[in-house]
Amino acid sequence: MTTPRPSTTLSADEARRIALRAQGLLGSPDRRAGVRGVLRHLGAVQLDTISVLARSHELVPYARLGAVGRRTVESAYWHPGGTAQPHAFEYWSHAACILPIEEWPHFAFRRRAYRDRPHWNHALPDGTYDQVIKQLRADGPLTATELGGAKKTSEWWDWSGTKVAVERALMYGEVVCVERRGWKRVYDLAERAIPPALLHDDLDDRECLRRLVRLAGEALGVGTRADIADYHRLRGDQVDAVLADSGLVPVTVEGWAKPAWADPAALETPPRGRHRTTLLSPFDSLIWERARTERIFGFSHRLEAYVPKPKRVHGYFAMPVLAGGRLVGRVDPAREGRTLVAKQVTLDGPKAVPAVARALLEAATWVDCTNVRVERVDAPDLREPLTRELARALD
Repeated sequence: MTTPRPSTTLSADEARRIALRAQGLLGSPDRRAGVRGVLRHLGAVQLDTISVLARSHELVPYARLGAVGRRTVESAYWHPGGTAQPHAFEYWSHAACILPIEEWPHFAFRRRAYRDRPHWNHALPDGTYDQVIKQLRADGPLTATELGGAKKTSEWWDWSGTKVAVERALMYGEVVCVERRGWKRVYDLAERAIPPALLHDDLDDRECLRRLVRLAGEALGVGTRADIADYHRLRGDQVDAVLADSGLVPVTVEGWAKPAWADPAALETPPRGRHRTTLLSPFDSLIWERARTERIFGFSHRLEAYVPKPKRVHGYFAMPVLAGGRLVGRVDPAREGRTLVAKQVTLDGPKAVPAVARALLEAATWVDCTNVRVERVDAPDLREPLTRELARALD
C-alpha cells in the first residue's frame, strides 16, 4: 500500500488529547444519549467474566458518564424482557463485545469467514445444530442451559453438543445473543431479533472492512495501522485494502515511529474541555492495545488476573487511574461488605494522590460503599497522604 504524504503534523500531546476526546474522556459527556450514546460513540464495548467492582461493560460507561445506575446500563444495552427489538448485539469484535445493532450488516465478512472455516476445536454432533435451531424457533429466546445444558462436565472447556451447536450458530449469524441473564448468553434467531432492515449479509467484504476501519479511526481519533487493525481485530492486509478510501486522513505524529491516520472531524477543532478523573477497566477501549497505551501515555499496562499470584506486580485486577488526561496510577480493588478495599495502589508521585483519592471515592459511592480502606501503597511514604486525603473527603 502506498501511503499519501501527510499534510498535518500533530504533537504527541495533541494526539493524546485527540485520543481522549475520541474515547469520550475529554469534554462534557453527552448525558442525554446516555449509555447507548457511549456504545455508539465507541463502536464496541468489551465483555469479560471478571467482576470486582462491577463487570467491565458496566465500568466503561461509568468511566465516561459517572455514577450511572447499573440497571440502567443493562437496560440500555439490551431490551427489557424481550418486549422490543434489541439496541445491541454481542459478537466477536476486539474480543467478545457488545456492538450497536446498526452495525450488524458490517460483520457479514466475519460471519462468512466462520462459515468457511475448515477446522474447529469442538466437534459438532450430528443433528444437534438443526435441533437447536428448531428449539429456538419454537421456544426462544433461550440460554444454553435451557436448550439442554452448556457443559458435559464441570470443566469450563468441556462444552455440551448443544453449547457447541448454538455457539456455532452464533458465529454463523443464524443465532444472536440478545442479552445476558445472570451472565449467561440468551440466544434467539437472527430472523426474529434483528430488525428486518438490517437483516442481510449482502455487503461485500470490502464494504464491511471500510466501515469498520472508519469506525475504528473515529473511536481512536488518531492511530497507526496496527492501532486501527486491533480495534476490531482485523488483519493488517484487510486494513491495507481499504485504508485509502476509508475517509481517514494520513497525519504525522511527533515521536511516533510509524505513520498514522486520523478522523478528519477530530482535526477540525482543538480538543478542549473537562478531563475525566476515574478508574478504568483493564478492558477499556482507551487502553486496549498495550503498545498504543505506552506510546500515548508512557504507561505500561498489563492485566495480571491470569498471572500466577506470586508473579503479579500490580495486582489481580489493577485498574489504571485517569486524571488530567494522564494515567497517574493503578488501584487493585476489592469489596468487603460496604468497604471498598484498595488492596494495592501505585502512584505516579505525590501529585497523583488527590486524583487517586477522588477516583476511589467516586467508585465507592457508585458501588454503594460507604468507606475506603487502603492496604498497600507501592511507595510507602505516599500511603499516609493518600489515607489522609480519603479521610478528609469522607468526614
